[in-house]
Formats: sequence, C-alpha cells, structure tokens
Amino acid sequence: MELESKRFYLDVKENQRGRFIKIAEISADGRKNQILMTFSTAALFSQNLIQFIDFYRDLDSLDPENLRQGELKSEVMYKDDKKYHMDLKENARGRFLKVSETFTRGYSRFQVFIPADGMGEFQHNLGELIDEYDNGDAEEALSAPQNKHLRIENKNFYFDIKRNQQGRYMSISEVKGNFRNSILVPESGWESFRDVLDDYVKQVCCM
Repeated sequence: MELESKRFYLDVKENQRGRFIKIAEISADGRKNQILMTFSTAALFSQNLIQFIDFYRDLDSLDPENLRQGELKSEVMYKDDKKYHMDLKENARGRFLKVSETFTRGYSRFQVFIPADGMGEFQHNLGELIDEYDNGDAEEALSAPQNKHLRIENKNFYFDIKRNQQGRYMSISEVKGNFRNSILVPESGWESFRDVLDDYVKQVCCM
C-alpha cells in the first residue's frame, strides 16, 4: 500500500516458531525500515490501532506554530522477549505513528513510521491478513490476559501468559542487562502463588 510518499508491505512469513507478519516501510529515497510481529502481537497491535485512529480523529487541526512536544498518545505491548512501543507524534510535516520493536535483552531497536492519515487503511489491510492467515493465535491473544511489565529498582520483571500441551501457565522473567531468569507457574497454582505473596506482604506490613 502507498501512504503519502511511502510504500508499506505487509507479508506473512513462517519459521519453526510459527507464523508472523513482516511490516516493511520504504521511503521515497529508498530507505527501508521493518519490524516483525507474531500473529498474537499483530492482533493486539490492530486492536490498539483502532483506539489510536479514534483518538486521532478527535484531535484539533495541526498548528505548525504551536506543536505539541512528546507523544500525543502512547501504548506499550510486551511479548516474550520483545517490547513494542506505539507513539503518536507530530512535527511540522504532520502527524505520524512511530511503531518500535525492541528486545528486553540488548539494545536492538527497529521501527516504522506510519502517516496518521493512513492508519485506517493500514489497520484495514492488517486486519484482512490476520483474518485470512491466523491459525488461532490472534483470537486467543485477544481473549487472554495481557502481558505485564514491572520495574523494581534496577530490575525488570515480565509476566507472560502462555500455553503448552499441559495447559496454560505464567512465565515470570527477571531481566537485568543481558541476564534473564524465569520461573513457570501452572494455572492451577496461580491462586496459591498469590496467597503466599499476600501472606508475606501482610506479615511485613505488621512488623
């Protein structure tokens, strides 16, 4: 699809880990940016994109003499060892959505820039791909609890809900620099796990 002076390609790919969508942006001078999303992430991205479109439509017209600093609207999505930022911004040339893909370990960052006026067409095409090629991951992602991130002192903790042949489980990962350590808690033990934490919190508060 062509949005303003840029061309965007949405391609469905597959590897040993499953199907994913490659989003590529090619600018007028030939520069290429791209990000990768699993179908479950793409479904959440598409859902968030609808909210961004509604928000954008309610904005006042762009005033080049009075540009707003920072993000007009932001959202962060967590998926396994990746983090995706959605940032709606504006500059003298107009408004745009910056979508960044970063890894929780290391400093690699990939990003694409979608013109705000083209978000509707982009979401429509992405939604069609998901509907046609999804094997159930996208639908499950929209109905499952969303992944969470928590920063405590100089450590990051990621809470991811996953599923295998034994059923659903929660992966709790501690990340500090290039170090990552995880524990897996089966769904049958979530309430007991919570009760133990609650008990410790109550004991400490009473000391």
